[in-house]
Amino acid sequence: MKTYECRYYRRLEGDTVECLLCPHHCRIANGRTGVCRSRRNREGVLVSEVYARPCALAIDPIEKKPLYHFHPGTKCLSIACTGCNFRCLNCQNHDISQAAPHEVDAYDLSPEDVVELCLKHHCPGIAYTYTEPLTYIEYVMDTARLAHAQGLWNILVSAGYVCQEPLTDLLAYIDAANIDLKSFSDDIYQRVSGGHLSPVLDTILAMRDAGVWIELTNLVIPGVNDDREMIRRMCRWLVDNGLADAPFHFSRFFPRYKMKDIAPTPLQTLKAAKEIALDEGLRRVYLGNV
Repeated sequence: MKTYECRYYRRLEGDTVECLLCPHHCRIANGRTGVCRSRRNREGVLVSEVYARPCALAIDPIEKKPLYHFHPGTKCLSIACTGCNFRCLNCQNHDISQAAPHEVDAYDLSPEDVVELCLKHHCPGIAYTYTEPLTYIEYVMDTARLAHAQGLWNILVSAGYVCQEPLTDLLAYIDAANIDLKSFSDDIYQRVSGGHLSPVLDTILAMRDAGVWIELTNLVIPGVNDDREMIRRMCRWLVDNGLADAPFHFSRFFPRYKMKDIAPTPLQTLKAAKEIALDEGLRRVYLGNV
């Protein structure tokens, strides 16, 4: 398997390394991977096992990301590699996001190949999506840099769980993003996704400050993150931080992965969430998966 040395890590005693890409700060022994499964320690060198090995390629309407106010009506080349630094119990793409690279068939596509493919199919932009693109940030960054040189857009569809240094390096090449804001509770983030809320909020603010076009998605799961007061606090935080015009997508949950025993979100719950968002001052609110 081809590998590529990662950019964000440091060596510790012996052959152990510490990954500095995301807030997990995985300490990885020789031969092992971090939480994402795609970044492996090989004798004291942290390597990406998915660089230039996308497992999914498609041409999608940009609205599918979802992005409703960034060049609507256009299409983008969607690309994904295996791996994610979350463990969401409801993941709809768990067959690739929760898989190791050797468990999934992959293409052999360099950053140059991806850009050439995008131009060949007359797509004005590339979306890094389906899994967690931040776990293969080196591949995203190298592809995005070449895409910009060809006048193409770069779109990040992400849960936003990343440290600030690599994020700052990447944002120079990102034009638009949809961030999955899973809830407004750190406890829920820990129980359902295996992470924390605060770094995700930091990512949203960093994107705002970098001038990236931001849209947000919140999957409303019955009995998990549908508390109306929590939804109100989330919307209020967005308005208070200058994101009243950022399109917000409340998305309907359907049974998936390890949450097959939960019923789909009632439409009335989604409508109530939308009313709360509008009442708190969000101006572009949409319902998805309905």
